[in-house]
Amino acid sequence: MGLLTALLSGLLFGVGLMVSGMANPAKVLGFLDIAGRWDPSLAFVMVGAIAIGSFAFLFAKRRKKSLLGLPMQIPASTNVTLRLVLGSAAFGVGWGLAGFCPGPALVALGAGFPKAWGFVAAMLAGMIVFELIERAKLGWQQA
Repeated sequence: MGLLTALLSGLLFGVGLMVSGMANPAKVLGFLDIAGRWDPSLAFVMVGAIAIGSFAFLFAKRRKKSLLGLPMQIPASTNVTLRLVLGSAAFGVGWGLAGFCPGPALVALGAGFPKAWGFVAAMLAGMIVFELIERAKLGWQQA
């Protein structure tokens, strides 16, 4: 049941990204171009997502188990660390340069956008490098 729910949720998310234009890098870059021909339409998408997400988190915080009976896994930390800030900055720079972030890039890949191939390949390479660095840090700490 959990796998089916994840599949349906992912499909719904992907359709939402396509309908909103978030999977189209030209639309995203138009939104980010505040000094040129700015396209504010994605601001409405973001405000809507934040509003819905806020209510969902308020609801989720009050529960011990998800609607599927699984334990709730909500991050407890509210610390703003250098690692968080640098990761957020890297995410923003990547989004601004390519017009993609991970979710929309996967949707664009599935929709056949050629530019998505390069982004997804670079994203996967970055994930692998990050994992290798994290494993190396664990090895150094245990030695």
